[in-house]
Formats: sequence, C-alpha cells, structure tokens
Amino acid sequence: MPRQHVWSEREEDGVKREVRASRFGGVWRLQSKRADEDSWTYHDHPLPADLLVLKEIIEKKYRRRRATVEELLSLREMVREIQ
Repeated sequence: MPRQHVWSEREEDGVKREVRASRFGGVWRLQSKRADEDSWTYHDHPLPADLLVLKEIIEKKYRRRRATVEELLSLREMVREIQ
C-alpha cells in the first residue's frame, strides 16, 4: 500500500490548497484540491514548487526513518530534471 504525503498551503488569493503525493510502482502521483473546488486535480507534470516542497518533506521523513532512500533519490532526480 502506498504511503501518502500530505501538506496544505495558502495561495495568493487566500484560498487553502491541499496537495497529496504518493509513490506506487516507482512512479510519483501528485494531486491537489483547492478549498473552493469540488474535485481533485491529478498532475501528470507536477508543479516545480510542489516537487520542491515534497522533496523537503521526504528529506525530513528520511532522517526520521519514515521514508525510503528510493523515495528520496527519485525525488532528487525529478527536481534535477526540472531545473
């Protein structure tokens, strides 16, 4: 069963946005939903800002042994590709 990593943030217009990320079969899947929307948006190509936040979350979880090295390395590679 894939683990889910969840965080929320306020957008510029003040609306709360929740992002969920999970990795299954070696592939990351990100989805997001604003408080004023009814359904989730699935991102085939995640936003660079979301990837950076997810990388920070996974790095913190890895230090506490709550994330795997494979998760960390795959995210570092994804961030490297977008930069």
